[in-house]
Amino acid sequence: MKRFVVLSFTVLTLAFLGIQLVPVERKNPPVETEVPASEEVRSILRRACYDCHSNETRWPWYSRIAPVSWLVARDVHEGREELNFSTWNRLSTKKQVEALHESWETVEEGEMPPWYYLPPHPDARLSARDRTALRDWSRSYASREKQRSADD
Repeated sequence: MKRFVVLSFTVLTLAFLGIQLVPVERKNPPVETEVPASEEVRSILRRACYDCHSNETRWPWYSRIAPVSWLVARDVHEGREELNFSTWNRLSTKKQVEALHESWETVEEGEMPPWYYLPPHPDARLSARDRTALRDWSRSYASREKQRSADD
């Protein structure tokens, strides 16, 4: 029995060390633009959203330890694919308005930031004031852009 435990521990340790060799992409491409928002809103976005939804990801120590590194990298890649504030300029005005509307809905429904992101990042928790600021920004941006479109 003791031999089985030692062998199992050895195999698991070697497997853990082996998976550390699997490469994980942790790049932060250049930021192309700043999101048109007030300093207050930009501060909220940086604190609660930018790690997954921008090219300004802060890669914590655990993002270098497999298998957690795989999950973190996947979340960042998927987040950037869904909405990347660093490439905001690539979206048409219509897409920007849609992205803000959808983003606000996920915040309002409590889906963002995700529950599993909050324990290691308690500063990302959104207060009622934060939510109000994001909602107001989303709405004002949408109405401003709709007004611009109507004027054109």
